[in-house]
Amino acid sequence: MRQFFGNSPKGNLEEAVKGLNNPSFIMLLSNQAQFESHVAKLENMYPQVPSIGCIGMSYHKKVEENGVGVIAFYDGIQATANVLENASTMPVKYITRLQNDIKKINASSKDTICIDFCSNNDACVLTTIHTVLKPLNVSLVGGTGDAGKVSANGKVYEDAVAYALIKNNKGKVKAYKENIYQEIENYRFMASKTDKEKYIIGELNGKPAKKVYQSILHVTEQEILTQTFKNPFGKISGNDTCIVSIKDVQGDALACFRQVNDSDVLVLLKLGDYKEIVQQTIENIRHDFKNPSAIFSVNCLFRYKLFSQSNYMQQYLKEMNTLGSHAGFIGYGEHFNNQFVNQSMSCVVFE
Repeated sequence: MRQFFGNSPKGNLEEAVKGLNNPSFIMLLSNQAQFESHVAKLENMYPQVPSIGCIGMSYHKKVEENGVGVIAFYDGIQATANVLENASTMPVKYITRLQNDIKKINASSKDTICIDFCSNNDACVLTTIHTVLKPLNVSLVGGTGDAGKVSANGKVYEDAVAYALIKNNKGKVKAYKENIYQEIENYRFMASKTDKEKYIIGELNGKPAKKVYQSILHVTEQEILTQTFKNPFGKISGNDTCIVSIKDVQGDALACFRQVNDSDVLVLLKLGDYKEIVQQTIENIRHDFKNPSAIFSVNCLFRYKLFSQSNYMQQYLKEMNTLGSHAGFIGYGEHFNNQFVNQSMSCVVFE
Protein backbone atom coordinates (compact mmCIF):
# COMPACT_ATOMS: atom_id res chain seq x y z
CA MET A 1 0.00 0.00 0.00
CA ARG A 2 1.29 3.46 -0.89
CA GLN A 3 0.15 6.99 -0.14
CA PHE A 4 0.22 10.08 -2.36
CA PHE A 5 0.04 13.70 -1.23
CA GLY A 6 -0.16 16.70 -3.53
CA ASN A 7 -1.12 20.30 -2.92
CA SER A 8 -1.44 23.72 -4.50
CA PRO A 9 -1.36 26.93 -2.44
CA LYS A 10 -3.17 28.66 -5.31
CA GLY A 11 -6.00 26.11 -5.36
CA ASN A 12 -4.89 24.64 -8.70
CA LEU A 13 -6.24 21.07 -8.65
CA GLU A 14 -4.22 20.04 -11.72
CA GLU A 15 -1.06 21.03 -9.87
CA ALA A 16 -2.14 19.16 -6.73
CA VAL A 17 -2.73 15.85 -8.54
CA LYS A 18 0.40 16.03 -10.71
CA GLY A 19 1.97 12.57 -10.68
CA LEU A 20 -1.11 10.80 -9.34
CA ASN A 21 -1.73 7.80 -11.59
CA ASN A 22 -4.16 4.91 -11.07
CA PRO A 23 -5.29 5.72 -7.51
CA SER A 24 -7.57 3.31 -5.68
CA PHE A 25 -8.99 5.95 -3.32
CA ILE A 26 -8.83 9.76 -3.08
CA MET A 27 -9.46 12.34 -0.34
CA LEU A 28 -9.98 15.97 -1.30
CA LEU A 29 -9.25 18.81 1.18
CA SER A 30 -10.25 22.12 -0.39
CA ASN A 31 -11.09 25.71 0.43
CA GLN A 32 -14.67 26.91 0.74
CA ALA A 33 -14.72 29.03 -2.42
CA GLN A 34 -13.48 26.26 -4.72
CA PHE A 35 -14.78 23.15 -3.00
CA GLU A 36 -17.71 22.36 -5.29
CA SER A 37 -15.77 23.02 -8.49
CA HIS A 38 -12.87 20.92 -7.20
CA VAL A 39 -15.23 18.03 -6.41
CA ALA A 40 -16.63 18.06 -9.95
CA LYS A 41 -13.22 18.44 -11.56
CA LEU A 42 -11.69 15.62 -9.50
CA GLU A 43 -14.48 13.27 -10.57
CA ASN A 44 -13.83 14.13 -14.22
CA MET A 45 -10.14 13.47 -13.79
CA TYR A 46 -10.56 10.15 -11.96
CA PRO A 47 -14.00 8.76 -12.85
CA GLN A 48 -15.15 5.70 -10.91
CA VAL A 49 -12.39 6.09 -8.30
CA PRO A 50 -13.94 6.10 -4.79
CA SER A 51 -13.48 9.51 -3.17
CA ILE A 52 -14.54 11.61 -0.21
CA GLY A 53 -13.87 15.26 0.52
CA CYS A 54 -14.44 18.17 2.84
CA ILE A 55 -13.48 21.80 3.36
CA GLY A 56 -10.34 22.02 5.43
CA MET A 57 -6.58 22.34 5.67
CA SER A 58 -4.32 19.44 4.69
CA TYR A 59 -0.72 18.59 5.54
CA HIS A 60 2.26 16.43 4.69
CA LYS A 61 5.60 18.16 5.25
CA LYS A 62 3.79 21.47 5.82
CA VAL A 63 0.21 22.66 6.27
CA GLU A 64 -1.77 23.79 3.24
CA GLU A 65 -4.06 26.42 4.74
CA ASN A 66 -5.90 28.05 1.85
CA GLY A 67 -5.39 26.10 -1.37
CA VAL A 68 -6.16 22.48 -2.10
CA GLY A 69 -4.68 19.19 -0.92
CA VAL A 70 -5.15 15.68 -2.28
CA ILE A 71 -4.37 12.46 -0.39
CA ALA A 72 -4.64 9.18 -2.29
CA PHE A 73 -4.02 5.51 -1.62
CA TYR A 74 -2.90 3.02 -4.26
CA ASP A 75 -1.10 -0.28 -4.81
CA GLY A 76 -2.59 -3.16 -2.86
CA ILE A 77 -5.79 -1.71 -1.43
CA GLN A 78 -9.51 -2.07 -2.01
CA ALA A 79 -11.77 0.86 -1.26
CA THR A 80 -15.39 1.92 -1.43
CA ALA A 81 -16.90 5.32 -0.63
CA ASN A 82 -20.43 6.43 0.15
CA VAL A 83 -22.55 8.82 2.21
CA LEU A 84 -25.12 8.76 5.00
CA GLU A 85 -27.53 11.66 4.56
CA ASN A 86 -29.86 13.42 7.03
CA ALA A 87 -27.06 13.50 9.61
CA SER A 88 -28.98 15.87 11.88
CA THR A 89 -32.17 13.82 11.95
CA MET A 90 -31.93 10.20 10.83
CA PRO A 91 -28.65 8.94 9.34
CA VAL A 92 -29.70 5.38 10.25
CA LYS A 93 -32.14 5.56 7.34
CA TYR A 94 -29.16 5.01 5.02
CA ILE A 95 -27.26 2.44 7.08
CA THR A 96 -27.79 -0.34 4.51
CA ARG A 97 -25.27 1.51 2.31
CA LEU A 98 -22.55 0.92 4.90
CA GLN A 99 -23.65 -2.66 5.47
CA ASN A 100 -23.47 -3.38 1.74
CA ASP A 101 -20.07 -1.70 1.42
CA ILE A 102 -18.68 -3.86 4.22
CA LYS A 103 -19.77 -6.97 2.33
CA LYS A 104 -18.42 -5.56 -0.93
CA ILE A 105 -14.81 -5.45 0.29
CA ASN A 106 -15.14 -8.24 2.87
CA ALA A 107 -14.06 -5.91 5.68
CA SER A 108 -12.26 -7.32 8.73
CA SER A 109 -10.69 -5.88 11.87
CA LYS A 110 -7.10 -6.76 10.96
CA ASP A 111 -6.93 -5.07 7.56
CA THR A 112 -9.82 -2.58 7.20
CA ILE A 113 -10.36 1.01 8.38
CA CYS A 114 -13.31 3.37 8.05
CA ILE A 115 -12.41 7.02 7.34
CA ASP A 116 -15.15 9.65 7.59
CA PHE A 117 -15.66 13.36 6.93
CA CYS A 118 -18.73 14.79 8.70
CA SER A 119 -20.65 18.02 8.16
CA ASN A 120 -22.50 18.13 11.50
CA ASN A 121 -24.17 16.17 14.32
CA ASP A 122 -21.05 14.06 14.76
CA ALA A 123 -22.18 12.25 17.92
CA CYS A 124 -25.34 10.84 16.31
CA VAL A 125 -23.51 9.88 13.12
CA LEU A 126 -20.72 8.08 14.96
CA THR A 127 -23.17 6.15 17.10
CA THR A 128 -25.01 5.07 13.95
CA ILE A 129 -21.86 3.95 12.12
CA HIS A 130 -20.50 2.22 15.22
CA THR A 131 -23.50 -0.10 15.41
CA VAL A 132 -22.30 -1.61 12.12
CA LEU A 133 -18.53 -1.49 12.67
CA LYS A 134 -18.41 -2.69 16.29
CA PRO A 135 -19.48 -6.32 15.69
CA LEU A 136 -16.59 -6.61 13.20
CA ASN A 137 -14.15 -4.64 15.38
CA VAL A 138 -13.41 -2.36 12.42
CA SER A 139 -11.98 0.96 13.62
CA LEU A 140 -12.95 4.45 12.47
CA VAL A 141 -10.81 7.57 12.12
CA GLY A 142 -12.08 10.89 10.79
CA GLY A 143 -13.21 14.39 11.56
CA THR A 144 -15.43 17.37 10.96
CA GLY A 145 -14.83 19.67 8.03
CA ASP A 146 -15.73 23.34 7.67
CA ALA A 147 -18.83 25.08 6.25
CA GLY A 148 -21.22 22.14 6.57
CA LYS A 149 -20.37 20.40 3.29
CA VAL A 150 -18.79 17.07 2.37
CA SER A 151 -18.42 15.12 -0.85
CA ALA A 152 -18.57 11.50 -1.92
CA ASN A 153 -17.84 10.14 -5.39
CA GLY A 154 -18.13 13.48 -7.15
CA LYS A 155 -21.27 14.78 -5.41
CA VAL A 156 -21.53 17.49 -2.75
CA TYR A 157 -23.78 16.96 0.27
CA GLU A 158 -24.93 19.06 3.20
CA ASP A 159 -26.11 17.55 6.49
CA ALA A 160 -24.26 14.31 5.79
CA VAL A 161 -21.26 12.14 6.57
CA ALA A 162 -19.05 10.91 3.75
CA TYR A 163 -17.20 7.71 4.55
CA ALA A 164 -14.81 5.24 2.98
CA LEU A 165 -13.84 1.69 3.81
CA ILE A 166 -10.22 0.90 2.95
CA LYS A 167 -8.91 -2.66 2.99
CA ASN A 168 -5.15 -3.19 3.04
CA ASN A 169 -4.41 -6.28 0.95
CA LYS A 170 -0.73 -6.22 1.92
CA GLY A 171 -0.90 -6.12 5.70
CA LYS A 172 -2.62 -4.94 8.83
CA VAL A 173 -4.07 -1.59 9.87
CA LYS A 174 -4.39 -0.06 13.33
CA ALA A 175 -6.01 3.12 14.66
CA TYR A 176 -4.56 5.34 17.40
CA LYS A 177 -5.75 8.34 19.44
CA GLU A 178 -3.45 10.84 21.12
CA ASN A 179 -4.41 13.01 24.10
CA ILE A 180 -1.92 15.65 25.24
CA TYR A 181 -3.95 16.67 28.32
CA GLN A 182 -4.06 15.42 31.91
CA GLU A 183 -6.73 15.68 34.59
CA ILE A 184 -6.35 18.31 37.29
CA GLU A 185 -7.18 16.69 40.62
CA ASN A 186 -10.13 17.84 42.73
CA TYR A 187 -12.04 19.48 39.88
CA ARG A 188 -15.03 17.33 38.92
CA PHE A 189 -18.33 18.75 37.79
CA MET A 190 -21.88 17.65 37.07
CA ALA A 191 -23.19 19.43 33.98
CA SER A 192 -26.71 20.85 33.95
CA LYS A 193 -28.88 23.29 32.00
CA THR A 194 -27.24 22.00 28.83
CA ASP A 195 -28.45 22.45 25.25
CA LYS A 196 -27.59 19.32 23.28
CA GLU A 197 -28.26 20.89 19.91
CA LYS A 198 -26.19 24.03 20.53
CA TYR A 199 -23.51 22.23 22.62
CA ILE A 200 -24.04 24.61 25.56
CA ILE A 201 -23.15 24.03 29.22
CA GLY A 202 -25.29 26.24 31.45
CA GLU A 203 -24.15 25.17 34.88
CA LEU A 204 -21.41 23.14 36.58
CA ASN A 205 -22.27 21.77 40.01
CA GLY A 206 -25.26 24.10 40.03
CA LYS A 207 -23.26 27.29 39.37
CA PRO A 208 -22.94 29.31 36.13
CA ALA A 209 -20.41 27.52 33.93
CA LYS A 210 -18.55 30.66 32.86
CA LYS A 211 -18.05 31.85 36.44
CA VAL A 212 -16.84 28.42 37.57
CA TYR A 213 -14.21 28.34 34.83
CA GLN A 214 -13.12 31.91 35.55
CA SER A 215 -12.88 31.43 39.31
CA ILE A 216 -10.61 28.38 39.01
CA LEU A 217 -8.25 29.73 36.34
CA HIS A 218 -8.45 33.45 37.19
CA VAL A 219 -9.13 34.58 33.63
CA THR A 220 -11.28 37.31 32.16
CA GLU A 221 -14.19 36.53 29.86
CA GLN A 222 -12.06 37.56 26.88
CA GLU A 223 -9.27 35.16 27.91
CA ILE A 224 -11.49 32.07 28.15
CA LEU A 225 -11.27 31.21 24.43
CA THR A 226 -7.47 31.18 24.47
CA GLN A 227 -7.22 29.54 27.90
CA THR A 228 -9.12 26.51 26.54
CA PHE A 229 -5.95 25.63 24.55
CA LYS A 230 -4.31 24.91 27.90
CA ASN A 231 -7.34 23.98 30.00
CA PRO A 232 -10.21 22.30 28.16
CA PHE A 233 -12.81 20.17 29.90
CA GLY A 234 -12.79 16.40 29.78
CA LYS A 235 -15.95 14.30 29.55
CA ILE A 236 -15.71 11.02 31.44
CA SER A 237 -16.72 8.09 29.22
CA GLY A 238 -16.09 4.77 30.94
CA ASN A 239 -12.33 4.46 31.39
CA ASP A 240 -11.66 7.14 28.80
CA THR A 241 -11.76 10.95 28.86
CA CYS A 242 -13.01 12.81 25.78
CA ILE A 243 -11.74 16.38 25.44
CA VAL A 244 -14.36 19.16 25.28
CA SER A 245 -13.14 22.52 23.91
CA ILE A 246 -14.84 25.82 24.65
CA LYS A 247 -16.07 27.53 21.50
CA ASP A 248 -17.75 30.67 22.81
CA VAL A 249 -19.14 32.46 25.85
CA GLN A 250 -22.91 33.01 25.85
CA GLY A 251 -23.96 35.04 28.86
CA ASP A 252 -23.01 32.94 31.89
CA ALA A 253 -22.96 29.75 29.78
CA LEU A 254 -20.20 28.13 27.73
CA ALA A 255 -20.74 26.91 24.17
CA CYS A 256 -18.51 23.98 23.25
CA PHE A 257 -17.34 22.12 20.14
CA ARG A 258 -18.97 18.86 21.20
CA GLN A 259 -22.16 17.80 22.89
CA VAL A 260 -22.49 17.75 26.66
CA ASN A 261 -25.65 16.40 28.29
CA ASP A 262 -27.30 16.99 31.65
CA SER A 263 -25.66 14.84 34.36
CA ASP A 264 -22.49 14.28 32.31
CA VAL A 265 -19.41 14.22 34.54
CA LEU A 266 -16.73 16.69 33.46
CA VAL A 267 -13.20 17.26 34.72
CA LEU A 268 -10.80 20.13 34.16
CA LEU A 269 -7.68 19.29 32.16
CA LYS A 270 -4.21 20.77 31.87
CA LEU A 271 -1.72 20.65 29.03
CA GLY A 272 0.86 17.92 29.44
CA ASP A 273 4.34 17.58 27.95
CA TYR A 274 3.00 17.30 24.41
CA LYS A 275 6.42 16.81 22.80
CA GLU A 276 7.06 13.82 25.02
CA ILE A 277 3.53 12.49 24.40
CA VAL A 278 4.05 12.73 20.62
CA GLN A 279 7.31 10.79 20.95
CA GLN A 280 5.50 8.11 22.94
CA THR A 281 2.88 7.79 20.20
CA ILE A 282 5.64 7.42 17.61
CA GLU A 283 7.33 4.73 19.72
CA ASN A 284 4.02 2.88 20.13
CA ILE A 285 3.57 2.84 16.36
CA ARG A 286 7.15 1.66 15.83
CA HIS A 287 6.52 -1.14 18.31
CA ASP A 288 3.42 -2.28 16.43
CA PHE A 289 4.72 -1.76 12.87
CA LYS A 290 8.23 -2.64 11.72
CA ASN A 291 7.65 -1.05 8.33
CA PRO A 292 4.62 1.28 8.10
CA SER A 293 3.71 2.12 4.52
CA ALA A 294 1.47 5.09 5.33
CA ILE A 295 -0.08 7.08 8.17
CA PHE A 296 -3.23 9.16 7.76
CA SER A 297 -4.08 11.45 10.67
CA VAL A 298 -6.58 14.08 11.77
CA ASN A 299 -5.28 16.87 14.00
CA CYS A 300 -7.57 19.31 15.78
CA LEU A 301 -7.59 22.96 14.74
CA PHE A 302 -6.73 23.91 18.33
CA ARG A 303 -3.73 21.55 18.35
CA TYR A 304 -2.59 23.16 15.12
CA LYS A 305 -2.88 26.61 16.70
CA LEU A 306 -1.10 25.49 19.86
CA PHE A 307 1.73 23.78 17.98
CA SER A 308 2.08 26.77 15.64
CA GLN A 309 2.22 29.28 18.50
CA SER A 310 4.95 27.14 20.07
CA ASN A 311 6.85 26.90 16.76
CA TYR A 312 6.45 23.13 16.95
CA MET A 313 4.14 22.31 14.02
CA GLN A 314 6.88 21.85 11.42
CA GLN A 315 8.91 19.73 13.81
CA TYR A 316 5.83 17.65 14.59
CA LEU A 317 5.23 16.90 10.91
CA LYS A 318 8.91 16.08 10.42
CA GLU A 319 8.86 13.64 13.34
CA MET A 320 5.67 11.91 12.16
CA ASN A 321 7.16 11.50 8.69
CA THR A 322 10.06 9.52 10.17
CA LEU A 323 7.55 6.67 10.49
CA GLY A 324 6.74 6.64 6.78
CA SER A 325 4.53 8.65 4.46
CA HIS A 326 2.37 10.78 6.78
CA ALA A 327 -0.47 13.04 5.62
CA GLY A 328 -3.76 14.29 6.99
CA PHE A 329 -6.08 17.20 7.63
CA ILE A 330 -6.94 19.76 10.30
CA GLY A 331 -10.36 18.97 11.75
CA TYR A 332 -12.93 20.90 13.76
CA GLY A 333 -13.52 17.75 15.81
CA GLU A 334 -11.80 14.39 15.64
CA HIS A 335 -13.38 10.95 15.37
CA PHE A 336 -12.08 7.76 16.92
CA ASN A 337 -14.40 4.77 16.70
CA ASN A 338 -17.64 6.03 18.32
CA GLN A 339 -16.00 9.04 20.02
CA PHE A 340 -16.30 12.66 18.91
CA VAL A 341 -13.41 14.48 20.60
CA ASN A 342 -11.67 17.87 20.57
CA GLN A 343 -8.03 18.99 20.76
CA SER A 344 -6.87 15.47 19.93
CA MET A 345 -5.19 13.51 17.16
CA SER A 346 -6.52 10.31 15.66
CA CYS A 347 -4.71 8.33 13.00
CA VAL A 348 -4.60 5.05 11.12
CA VAL A 349 -1.36 3.24 10.28
CA PHE A 350 -1.06 0.89 7.31
CA GLU A 351 1.49 -1.91 7.15
